[in-house]
Amino acid sequence: MTALPTELTAGTWTIDPSHSEAAFTVRHAGISKVRGTIGITGGEITVAEDGASVTATLDPSTVSTGDANRDGHLKSGDFFDVEAFGEWSFTSTDVRQDGGDYVIVGDLTIHGVTQSVELATEFNGVAVDPFGNTRAGFEASTTISRKDFGLTWNAALEAGGVLVSDKVTITLDASAIKAA
Repeated sequence: MTALPTELTAGTWTIDPSHSEAAFTVRHAGISKVRGTIGITGGEITVAEDGASVTATLDPSTVSTGDANRDGHLKSGDFFDVEAFGEWSFTSTDVRQDGGDYVIVGDLTIHGVTQSVELATEFNGVAVDPFGNTRAGFEASTTISRKDFGLTWNAALEAGGVLVSDKVTITLDASAIKAA
């Protein structure tokens, strides 16, 4: 059994989309990084005596990189194909302690492809907000190969290399509200 923080009491914690975000970073042209966000639309953390489980859904049509043309390209069939794959999901298969932090292992589905990933996760504590909600905060990160998820579009560069790197770093900042 994984020892969970004592502040994270048993029950269901609902991810609050308005206070949670999924972000990504990918190298562009081998010389700079493009950063963006994708909306987390829902999810739950279930805490029990024998451990915890996590589910989350994301909406790739909300992708935002600060450039409308790039966002449109990412939503197209070249990348996310949001018409065919309008929801991404994560379902944990294991939660384990790693020193003072946690590793959440689970199935990440992007673009209709499911791969196992490990999220290095930091528990940021529990607080009661001004509206009486008990909230827990988490930060998590992982690095994936976009090709493993069928995201293979690219363009060759004149000087060699490609426009978009395969490696994508994903970071999550999540706030969850304890169900009454």
